[in-house]
Amino acid sequence: MSGRKLVKIVYRALHLTFLALVIADLTLGLGHPMWWNFLPLVLSYVILVVAHRWGGAPDSPRAAREPVEVAPPVTGRWSALNSPADRTPSHGTHAYGQTYAIDVVAEPEPSARPAFRWLWPIARRSSAFPAFGAPLLAVADATVVRAVDDQRDHLSRTSLLALLYLMVVEASVRDLAGVKRVVGNHLVLDLGDGTFALYAHVQRGSSTVREGDRVTAGQQLARCGNSGNSTEPHLHFQLMDGPDPDTARGVPFTWRGVGVPRNREIFELPTSASQPA
Repeated sequence: MSGRKLVKIVYRALHLTFLALVIADLTLGLGHPMWWNFLPLVLSYVILVVAHRWGGAPDSPRAAREPVEVAPPVTGRWSALNSPADRTPSHGTHAYGQTYAIDVVAEPEPSARPAFRWLWPIARRSSAFPAFGAPLLAVADATVVRAVDDQRDHLSRTSLLALLYLMVVEASVRDLAGVKRVVGNHLVLDLGDGTFALYAHVQRGSSTVREGDRVTAGQQLARCGNSGNSTEPHLHFQLMDGPDPDTARGVPFTWRGVGVPRNREIFELPTSASQPA
């Protein structure tokens, strides 16, 4: 086990210890000063600071790299969100190797995708979004090193109340539960030369490949879903320097024929005879 992985495990364990102490103190009355309960929390951040000082920023890329050119992972008409073309880290953090990650949502025609609502409906079914069930394609000839698709696709978080729930409660719980609960159902491809591609928030039960399979560029791997820490059905795509998002660092990418779409930029990719509709 790498030192980076151990730091992540200890960090989560200390946060869970803090929560357990608070609950036990409130329900059982442990008899010690309340501030004692916060010691594991303080220790967890001390560990992060020490790891940062000794090893550099724990999740940021070690050095600048030229973007790796790969084929697009989707086909049809889509738009980009949280794009590294606008800022890095694109999602506001280097954690989980997502420095250069991008989110894309299907936009088959104007107004086809349900808009954000302040009050109602609080949530929508995944099937209401055109991205749900869209085929996800291999971006290069590669080997599948991770294939997880047993988590449920949840309702959207596209209202103010649902978004607050996601940000305040759900995201924190998923982070403590580990990377699998953050990225949801996912695939990781080994592209060679120390580069790995992550497809996150995949639809439950849709994976057509298993760990160890060899795939070719353009081959269907799974379908777009809404599992994990997701507001609506979409694809979260990124390149990394390792197979484990918990310890990997981000690698910049560019999609062949598309580049890196900017936020809200619409891009369209034709469906070839070898790709599923």
